[in-house]
Amino acid sequence: MRVGMRDGQLVAWDQVTGAWVVVGDDLLTFLGGGIDAVRDAERAFGDPYRKEAGGGPMGLPLEAASLRCFALWEEHMINGARGMVERFGSPGIRRFARSFERVTGRVPPPMRPRPNFYRDPQFYMGNHRAMHADGATVAWPSFASVLDFECEIGMIIARSVTDCDTTEGRAAIGGFVILNDWSARDTQWDDTRRGTFGGVVKAKTFANSMSAVVVTADEVLPRWRELTGQVTVNGEIWAKSQTKSPMYDLGAVVKYAAHGEHLRPGDVLSSGTIPTLCGLELGRFPARGDEVRLELDLATGEPVTLTNRIEG
Repeated sequence: MRVGMRDGQLVAWDQVTGAWVVVGDDLLTFLGGGIDAVRDAERAFGDPYRKEAGGGPMGLPLEAASLRCFALWEEHMINGARGMVERFGSPGIRRFARSFERVTGRVPPPMRPRPNFYRDPQFYMGNHRAMHADGATVAWPSFASVLDFECEIGMIIARSVTDCDTTEGRAAIGGFVILNDWSARDTQWDDTRRGTFGGVVKAKTFANSMSAVVVTADEVLPRWRELTGQVTVNGEIWAKSQTKSPMYDLGAVVKYAAHGEHLRPGDVLSSGTIPTLCGLELGRFPARGDEVRLELDLATGEPVTLTNRIEG
């Protein structure tokens, strides 16, 4: 079910009548109710005295309590490393990387994910206070010259969990959104090679975006490996992709995040970039003033979207 917030009210999409209907006032309480809350909302759609909203969700669906950014696709990690070398590497580094792959048929070891990527789902802590709403303008960071988008799946934790198994981990997820993990690629390249804490510090903490529409877990979890998405910039399709072949299931993601610590309602976890849905993998980047639109078929029917314009 599609839900979201509008003027302080929780609204849900009645696909039978094609209307947004007020079903409450608290998103996290609704998501925590799971399938029972969804069924209650569906029954409310048939109430002759139901209150229809003036439109769909607007603004951020919630204030994220925290943000953990994972990386679930090896393909993105390798393609991203290639993109970094091609865009920022010296001519000698680029020649070496190309020759190594051509001769050996393998990716140069420095361009592969590190060993822990294959042991546990890897994440870093993002800046949950830098979240932008759908339709908002994203400022170009003053320290960066190459700005990039990343289309990701966001998971909203709706039930408290700690030291759980994978089944309990999946059950803790209440809803899904689209996330755009804006990235300063030139800063990321420099920090990866010279920084104390690697490339996910200043390059990743200045801005994220979240869709206004949330899709409940019952609709997404059974098919999250089969989603399709695309990115358009100024109306031009730059890339299309699928969520197939992740390294880990979402239950394992929550299990690792909750290992030895508490996850609580309102915490948000991101999937990492869906392969090819970032400029780094495409070899092209958005410019000042561009409008970037992300789409994912999180729900049946029309895709969920997230659109932002970059400051001119």
